[in-house]
Amino acid sequence: MEENVCELPLHNAPSEAVRNILENYRTVAVVGLSNDPDRDSFMVARYLKENGYTIVPVNPKYDEVLGEKSYPSLREIPFPVDIVDIFRRADAVPDIVEDAIDIGAKVVWMQKGIVKNSAAERARAAGLEVVMDKCMKVEHKNL
Repeated sequence: MEENVCELPLHNAPSEAVRNILENYRTVAVVGLSNDPDRDSFMVARYLKENGYTIVPVNPKYDEVLGEKSYPSLREIPFPVDIVDIFRRADAVPDIVEDAIDIGAKVVWMQKGIVKNSAAERARAAGLEVVMDKCMKVEHKNL
């Protein structure tokens, strides 16, 4: 299996920015959300939902995950999204970032083990905040 982390984050959101993101943005599109309760994406999304976040599953394989309608892509979500939380391989990140920019997301969050510096720079240049190689659930628990 190919490792997602082939690079280290060159610039990453500092702790204060992560805290601000978690406290102020509440709608999270979870790209790559699985309906398998043993998968990290499911556990993180369930935790976020239980802690007051609106989760939006993004996975063309499912109609619904965790009781929420699943969308085939970010572009098909018919309402604003604050955070795009990515559970996909690093090579998929650039296209996801482009979609996040196009839908007006505020934050691109690459989960633990996912780093793509070129996509992060593209997102920052478009005005988005970027978090890489961090788990939303872990960071929220640390608040």
